[in-house]
Amino acid sequence: MFKVGIRAVRFNSTSVGMTWQQYLALKKQNSRINTVMSAFTAAGGALATLSYMGNLEIDPEKTIFGIDPLMFVVGAVLAGGFGGFLAGPVIGNPVFRLMNRNQLAQFRTRDHQFLERIKSRRVDPSSQSMSNPVPDYYGERIYSLADYKQWLRDCNAFKRKAKEFL
Repeated sequence: MFKVGIRAVRFNSTSVGMTWQQYLALKKQNSRINTVMSAFTAAGGALATLSYMGNLEIDPEKTIFGIDPLMFVVGAVLAGGFGGFLAGPVIGNPVFRLMNRNQLAQFRTRDHQFLERIKSRRVDPSSQSMSNPVPDYYGERIYSLADYKQWLRDCNAFKRKAKEFL
């Protein structure tokens, strides 16, 4: 820190131009984009698998890997849909980055700070039980300051219960 006249100028500042509310709104937007893309890619994967399996000549009297052919086709369509669902964030994340490219550096900085806060304040999961589950270990469902405060209260309640009952 250097003194310049009356004011102090600080180099290597850790402040970010994005507020926590803006960061959490962008985090929520990213989650929604990924969910929508997952729905579209799941439908696309299921339809692509169905169209491929529908064009195959399958003898209905012979089993495929010991499974009824109709059940095999249904399982393949479900597997194609599940694979498509998993591919949704592969498309959703670049769409989010493209939509918010001017705020992306600030978002990543805030995301790193947020994850460090979560890591330092989360509870030890070794004392969890069916009656005392760990509250959102990675903070994936925190989309507002109220959610964050509730998460902190849940972590404190978990710590208190774990200390009292163990």
